[in-house]
Amino acid sequence: MLLHTPTMRTVPWTRPSDKAYTLTWMSWAALLCSEILDAWVHQVPPIIWVGKVLPLLIFLPGMVKNNLRSYIWLCFVSLLYFIALVERLVARPENTVAAVGLLAVVTLFIAAMLFVRWRAREIKAAAEAGESE
Repeated sequence: MLLHTPTMRTVPWTRPSDKAYTLTWMSWAALLCSEILDAWVHQVPPIIWVGKVLPLLIFLPGMVKNNLRSYIWLCFVSLLYFIALVERLVARPENTVAAVGLLAVVTLFIAAMLFVRWRAREIKAAAEAGESE
C-alpha cells in the first residue's frame, strides 16, 4: 500500500525524508511538552488537559507505524494548535511557553508535510523499480 510503510529506518539521515521524519518527531514532542507545561502552569481542569493533549496523542500509533495518512491528519490538526497559539501570543506576547509552542507547531507542520511528500515519492519510485524488474 502506498501510504503505509512499517519498516523505514535503515541508515539515518541518508534521505531527505529521514531528516523530515526526525524533525517531525522532535517538533511533535516539543509541542506536546509545551501544551502540558502550559496546562500545568495555568492549573487548568482535567478536561482541558485532555483537550490540549489528546489530539496530539491520537496520532501516536499511526506515527509509530509510519502511516502517512496519520502524518497528513496531524498536519490538519496542527493548524488548530497554530490558531490557538497565535491567539495566546497576541493576548500575552511575553508568554515564552506559547512562543516555543508556536515555533514547534510551525516546524511540525512543515516537517510532517515534507516527510509525507518525500516518503510517498520514495515509495512510488521503489514500486516502479520493482515493477520494471
